Amino acid sequence: MSADSPVTPFPSDRTAAPLRALVLDTATDVVHLGLIDEARSWTAVVAGGSQSSASLLPAAQALLSDAGLTWADLTVVGFGRGPGAFTGLRTACSVTQGLALAADCPVIPIDTLLAVAEDARLQAPSRWLPGQLIWVVQDARMDEIYAAAYRWTGLGWETVESPALWPLDLPRVRCAGAWMAGNALRAYPDAFDVQPDAHWPDATPSGAALVALARQAWARGAVVDAALALPLYVRDKVAQTTAERQASKRTQGA
Repeated sequence: MSADSPVTPFPSDRTAAPLRALVLDTATDVVHLGLIDEARSWTAVVAGGSQSSASLLPAAQALLSDAGLTWADLTVVGFGRGPGAFTGLRTACSVTQGLALAADCPVIPIDTLLAVAEDARLQAPSRWLPGQLIWVVQDARMDEIYAAAYRWTGLGWETVESPALWPLDLPRVRCAGAWMAGNALRAYPDAFDVQPDAHWPDATPSGAALVALARQAWARGAVVDAALALPLYVRDKVAQTTAERQASKRTQGA
């Protein structure tokens, strides 16, 4: 769900309950988690990638134990819906659906790139005046990036450009001189024209960012049924053929 997308109301009075939320993102090479118990919150980072399915639930259980809560206490589950690694997104969606169905609670889909934008804002909140726009660029592998643009309103985020898959030659055309965040800034430094004091290559879909976005979404009533815990895919093709890989190597070596 983008920051200003319409939502399908969850058909239950649980949305009026206290905010007790588990939020998670497995779209990158680490798992980011956050837990909210009304005014309090906790975060964690654990191994991702191929270890996501094994590390996610124990880490979530540890957060609940720290907070003195149980799975049944959750009133909503939030998840990073991508774009990102295919296996990671499937893990996030399946775990979210299972937890939400067990707790009889709704879910909050969160764009992973929006969480990266929020993490950048949290690193320097005093700099963010209403109307500020930022481009988020994440490494999509195969010499491509995931890109999206968001505008901070002072109270929340507006989506200016929805997440899309870009070739490496497009950022210099679309984003030159803009505020930017995301790991593609490190993966492909030559592809970007950035302001030295307005880029955040280390911004991630952190637990703190997920917590902040979940609070904003809950306040708007932006929750959906667990059946709608679905991934955001912007790439239909997830692998190159042998011939395509060889052609890419020849091009890079030219």
